[in-house]
Amino acid sequence: MQNLERLLNQNDHRPYPAYKALKGRYRFPRYILSIDHVQGDPFAAPSSLSLRIEKAVHGFPAEYYTEPHRRIMLQDLLLREFSRELSKCSHRAKGSGKSGTFSVSRCGQEVLERSALTIEPASGTITVRFSAGFPAAGRTTLAMELKKMLFDYVPAAVEHSLLSRALPKGKAEKWIALADDQREVRDQLSKAGLVAFVADGAILPRKSGVDDTPMASAVPFESPAEDRVTLELPKGRSISGLGIKKGITLIVGGGYHGKSTLLKALERGVYDHIPGDGREYVLTEDSAMKIRSEDGRSVKKLDISAFIRNLPNGKDTVSFSTEDASGSTSQASNTIEAILAGSRTLLIDEDTSATNFMVRDALMQSVIHPEQEPIVPFLGRMEELYRDRGISTILVAGSSGAFFHVADRILQMKEYKPLDITELAKTAAARDAGNAAGDKVEAAVGDAGNAAGDAGDSAAGGRKQNSERRLSDLRDMRIPVKNTELLDARRVKVRGSGTDSISINHESVELRFVEQVVDHEQANLLGLLLRTLEEDFFDGRTSLPDCIGQLYQRLQKQGFGAIHGDSIPGNLAMIRKQELYAMVNRYRALKLR
Repeated sequence: MQNLERLLNQNDHRPYPAYKALKGRYRFPRYILSIDHVQGDPFAAPSSLSLRIEKAVHGFPAEYYTEPHRRIMLQDLLLREFSRELSKCSHRAKGSGKSGTFSVSRCGQEVLERSALTIEPASGTITVRFSAGFPAAGRTTLAMELKKMLFDYVPAAVEHSLLSRALPKGKAEKWIALADDQREVRDQLSKAGLVAFVADGAILPRKSGVDDTPMASAVPFESPAEDRVTLELPKGRSISGLGIKKGITLIVGGGYHGKSTLLKALERGVYDHIPGDGREYVLTEDSAMKIRSEDGRSVKKLDISAFIRNLPNGKDTVSFSTEDASGSTSQASNTIEAILAGSRTLLIDEDTSATNFMVRDALMQSVIHPEQEPIVPFLGRMEELYRDRGISTILVAGSSGAFFHVADRILQMKEYKPLDITELAKTAAARDAGNAAGDKVEAAVGDAGNAAGDAGDSAAGGRKQNSERRLSDLRDMRIPVKNTELLDARRVKVRGSGTDSISINHESVELRFVEQVVDHEQANLLGLLLRTLEEDFFDGRTSLPDCIGQLYQRLQKQGFGAIHGDSIPGNLAMIRKQELYAMVNRYRALKLR
């Protein structure tokens, strides 16, 4: 600390590059401060700093961070506390440009593992990464202003946020208890035959489209008695709510009654949420993937023949490629890719789907002969997905009753509350199809020429079509090779643009419709993972699933160090393997053997 003070005194009112001499590590009473990168001028990206706080100093008990779910929750809490304290000091130091600014990750409602604050499980050491704008007047250093930042503001922020005694009484315990509850519910989902759980009393609506905090006047969620389950929580407690079973679940209802709001909560339910969010106990099995249409996306040598066949231009759908996918071919691709990424649940909203991909009604089939239609509707594959691959579907539908025939359960959202109308809807569907017994309609037509006139086949949406292309046989055998043009560049630059896209050099990857990328720091990590795949894994011999699987194993084992070694930036958040697959599949510069 004394060395740093001496350097600051020596380099006051000197040309801005004099700050470069500060790079290094300095011991303070509570922590070690590391100045990892010094900005080139006061208008450049701020300087990168980090702190290391030992277990004996911070005082949090080991049981709070030895288990992953507890550690991630504690990291999240401490990062929020430190961010709040540090933001109070931002811009208090004088200067031009970015002088005096402090910045650290700003967490959303989801609990994500972030590089901005990590805890080493074995030693208990806390590492915090943040940035600071080193003060200057023009291009002249204001080292005494920087001295205030490093010797007054940062120590105060640490003292009031990162030490166990600084937190309000019981706050850490409350967050850790919630982490235990969420882990316990997740562990019970599969055992109970569920893909998702929505607790009674949950607040699902959000304040606005740009504010993810809970809506103050929202109607609390109340599960229908027929679908209410009770799950065990630690310490002999229990919780009740809607249990969505494996299989095919249909969510219907009038406009503005909460269908899409429920689906959005389930979509975000793959992540844990913070206390007070309202969705703390909205939990979806962790591989669930939101599927939608995505006009204009890139597709590379993907087998979509289970859904798209006999294109009029003769284009191969067993190894389908396009730089400008249509609504139906993009949704078929998204579905196949989710299956290949290991998703066990598909989440679909009819409003964001390609209508001709989802269903063809009886009248259309009577006018357009099935042999002239290249699309096998998703409706005709839903049962096969569950029967042959164990993949469940949760579908929001507002305009077509054709899905009633194949759904295992049907929930109607009415004034933001779900009602189980399975029996009612099945009876109506059977009556409409001419089947008074109410059994599921089966495709029983032997002659394809008579299929359009058969009510059963119309309800099944073309289940018979292309039956030889079974989803159970689907495999990803694509083999990527290095993009040498990209790697030959003098420097491979990776940038993120919010959650909308990432770029690697001048190659952009669109992520706007990968809706479970919820934080820009996840996109930052995806960009770095793409660069790592190009540099270390795309060798022309290893299949794409193996490349992604090996990288993801490294990421789980080494954490953020799997990408940067010891030089870890403080702006990364962990992602699932599903989003990694989704990003690679949208990479237009992907080269396949």
